[in-house]
Amino acid sequence: MRHDRRAMFSRRKKVVDPVNTAELARVGHAVQARLGADPSAYRLPVDGLDIYAIGQFFTPAERERLIVTVDEVARPSPTYYGGSGDSGRTSFTGDVDPWDPFILMLERRIDDLLGIDPDFGETIQGQRYTPGQQFQEHYDHFNIKHKYWQDEQKRGGQRSWTAMAYLNDVEEGGSTDFPRVNLSVPPQAGALLVWNNMTPEGLPNDKALHAGRPVVRGVKYVLTKWYRARKWH
Repeated sequence: MRHDRRAMFSRRKKVVDPVNTAELARVGHAVQARLGADPSAYRLPVDGLDIYAIGQFFTPAERERLIVTVDEVARPSPTYYGGSGDSGRTSFTGDVDPWDPFILMLERRIDDLLGIDPDFGETIQGQRYTPGQQFQEHYDHFNIKHKYWQDEQKRGGQRSWTAMAYLNDVEEGGSTDFPRVNLSVPPQAGALLVWNNMTPEGLPNDKALHAGRPVVRGVKYVLTKWYRARKWH
């Protein structure tokens, strides 16, 4: 009888993974293998973070068109913790039209590079930074203890990979810094930077902490696309 009670207790203690850890680990390994076999992708030499750069991912004509698009949709950047300007995010941001054939073509290119199902990708977001504007140190993955998690869990769950493209060179400032791996990436027109927000085990990686440093001179334009553990909607 005592044995049966232990068995019942064990069944009750079974926990359902709320963040799809196994799937995040699988996607992480699959993308890493895909990029590792791609001669256009360069793995940046840091420990504890899977991060790659692809030069000239967008053409000059594509970048010019995208800059115009960002200007059309830009508004003060919101955050998950409150309104615009909170948590040190002072840029302008906007979601592009996900049904624009031009945008769909660019999204397919990013999806194919990473080998991730397009249904797992969020809508591309454009950002504009003028002198003094920045995005202080933050994570792209979600804090499952925060009140927003219940909504994000329903919308596709945890974020896996980030893809961020620089649309122009910046006169001074505006680097993307990863302080916990001592990495600073200056804006390079046309380059795509991609990194895994998870560890190889599918858990949030504290080394993925990053920041968009203040622009000193000029204007910085970037595009960002995030991927989820499940289909995003």
